[in-house]
Amino acid sequence: MKPTRIRLLLILAVLSGVMGWAITSFMDGQSGRALPVPYLAAVTLWLLASSVLIWALMARPRLQRKPGSQPMPPIVAARTAALAMAASRTGAIVSGFYVGVTAGTLPDRLTQAGNQSLWAAVAAAVGALALVIAALWLEHLCRLPSDGAPSDSGLGKVST
Repeated sequence: MKPTRIRLLLILAVLSGVMGWAITSFMDGQSGRALPVPYLAAVTLWLLASSVLIWALMARPRLQRKPGSQPMPPIVAARTAALAMAASRTGAIVSGFYVGVTAGTLPDRLTQAGNQSLWAAVAAAVGALALVIAALWLEHLCRLPSDGAPSDSGLGKVST
């Protein structure tokens, strides 16, 4: 597996941001009201971000083979890296979408529904960004020394 590139995440975020803005603008133009964004979306994204962060904090000593911790089996580390990669991409897409919704909802911020949707979209975008950051850190922890990480992290020494 190759490490996640920030450029890929930015491209995904921009594309989904355009989509979020387009959907919000279309709905505003067709019905004359703001796209409803529930606060539950933000809560869900913050729960996902905190779950990935907790997994990273729990896996860190095992991946770095700290004394007193049981080393993580390679298959679990590979699955953890795959989870981190999927979470970073998902977070980038969702964050971009809600940034687009935020941009599309700005003209409606003076109404009560528009203001509620605006702040819910901001909270969801920030939660998705927190998910991306936690996932990138978890992916970094799973790197082997041959991937460019220092030799004291990863699953152990790689023989050449």
